Parts: sequence; C-alpha cells; structure tokens
Amino acid sequence: MPPVTVIVVNWNRREFLRECLVSLQKQVTYAGLPFPAETIVVDNGSGDGSPELVMSEFPAVRLICNRANRGFCAANNQGIAAARGSRIALLNNDAVAEPHWLAALTAALDGGAGIGMAASKIVQYEAPDRIDKAGHILYLDGQNRGRGTGEADTGQYDGPLQMGWPDGCAAMYRKAMLEQIGGFDEDLFAYADDAELGLRARIAGWGCAYAPTAVVRHRRGATLGRGNPERVFLIERNRVLLAAKLFPWRLLVLNPFYFVRRLLAAPEDSGDMAAFPGWRGKVTLAMAVVRADLAALRLLPRFLAKRRAIRRIARLRGRELAALLRREAPEAAAMYGK
Repeated sequence: MPPVTVIVVNWNRREFLRECLVSLQKQVTYAGLPFPAETIVVDNGSGDGSPELVMSEFPAVRLICNRANRGFCAANNQGIAAARGSRIALLNNDAVAEPHWLAALTAALDGGAGIGMAASKIVQYEAPDRIDKAGHILYLDGQNRGRGTGEADTGQYDGPLQMGWPDGCAAMYRKAMLEQIGGFDEDLFAYADDAELGLRARIAGWGCAYAPTAVVRHRRGATLGRGNPERVFLIERNRVLLAAKLFPWRLLVLNPFYFVRRLLAAPEDSGDMAAFPGWRGKVTLAMAVVRADLAALRLLPRFLAKRRAIRRIARLRGRELAALLRREAPEAAAMYGK
C-alpha cells in the first residue's frame, strides 16, 4: 500500500497543472518512503489538452477523465474511491507545493490516532510573503474564509495553531476517516465543500493538525475568477446549505441576523464587494446572492434530511458544537460580540 495518494482535480488549466505535477515530483522522502507514492489526476472534461499533457509528460500519474465538468466534490470523490493510499492528500491544480509539503503533512497526520486531517500553510503564488490561508475559520452565518488571508507573513503562522479543519486547496485526510464519515458533498459542486467536510469530521470526533512547514503557493481565484457571479452564487448558496446541514439550531435560527451583521462589518473595498465595483457591479452581486438563496431554499429539504443522517456519526451535540464554532473561530466570533 502506498503511504499517500495525491489527488489533483483539473479543468482547463493545462499550464498550471504542469507546474503543479512537477512540484509533486520534487517531494522529499519521509521515513525512507519516496513521495508521492501515487498521484491521481481527475480531469473534468478539459478541452485544452490537459489529459494529453498528463499522458505524455507524466506517464506515472494515474489519469481519470470525465466527459464533463463534474465539479470539485465529485471529482475528488472519484479520486478517493480509486486511491490506494491510507492517507489522501489534495492539491489544487493552481497550486505549487514546496519539497517538504507531503513529508510535513504526513508527520502531522501521524501525530495521533484521533487526528483525521492536516492543514497546510498556503501562501499567495504571486506574493509568497503574504498568507493565502492557514486553515479555515467559519463565521456564525456559515460563511468560511481562510485564516490570515492577505496578511503579511511575519511568522505568525509558523508555530502550533489550534486548527478547525484544513483548506482543500492543500490538505491531507486519513482515508479511514473518509470511509467513516463519507467524502465531499457532491450537491455543493464546489466552494465551502472543504469546510463542510472538515466540520462534519469534527462533529464525528476527529481532530485536525497543522503543519506550518507544509508550504504551498496558490493562485487565488484562478478557477472561476473573483469577479464571476457564478462564483458568488456557489459561495452564497453553499453557505446556507452548510449551515442548514451542520449548524446547531441555536445558531441556525439566527442565521439571517449573523449574515447581515457580517455584511455590515465588512469593508466595502474587501472581498467580493471589491470585485464588483460601481452600482452596476453591486446590482450584479445582489442578483447573484438572491439567486443563490432561492437555489438553497429549493435544496433545503434534501439538506435537512442529511442533517438527520449525521446524527448517526455525531460525537458532538448542539451545545458542544456551538462552543466549538466559537472557540475555533475567535476572529469570526468577535465580530458578533460573542
């Protein structure tokens, strides 16, 4: 059995994919085992020659080709089902791993039997002295964001950190954990999927480790683009669905209040607000949000049924889960005065 299977999901990012796979070829050994022992590329119907690139330049890589774009969730689940490794590492096709990435993640994951996930230190590709994400935080309305996003990297994320769950851009999961709790929720398609999986794992009693020396450089917003209304649609729809599926009722009933408070507290020149300048941009942004909320409403019965199913694996109950959300995301909780 290979110690690690690395899964890379790709959709029309041929040149990014080449650099990503080259970085995997440069991984150093861990405990005498060469890395990566197995790499799987799941291509989501690319028309830019990505599959041909893999076959011609990376013959050792296992290639799974879909005829259409099945999304990040379904494609990763395909890779997980095909993986032979006891540890599953995910790496975005628009990310480049430093040579000690896999070794550091594996050491972190092996730090305890109850650890089911390990998070990387992700920096910006264009500005490696700035943080992209050091794990996730989750606002009390269900919106997730990277911890430390945009901060100058002064070493504040180089030591031990209390970690809720990793960012799926560059993460490692214990396969036994995924077999117990299930893989990515394919109804989400993309965005917030890693937060949903990570929080579901914490509800089931699994812990998350952080490996500050597992460094990855990531191109932000390369998949759909930061000014794309479809990106906003998926983020907003999945925010609502994540909360409906996993949040304790004591937080869920206040979701609209937390949502408005977060919007009012956010600077106008930050995040997606800045990606839609002018009044026309704000109208486009608002329409995407309304469309997303209506889509979430249509899916709500299905996600409430999933909520009931999660009780079978739950180790944390409502009060404990609410405490975890506030404890694991102190920055987010502080916004609401909690």
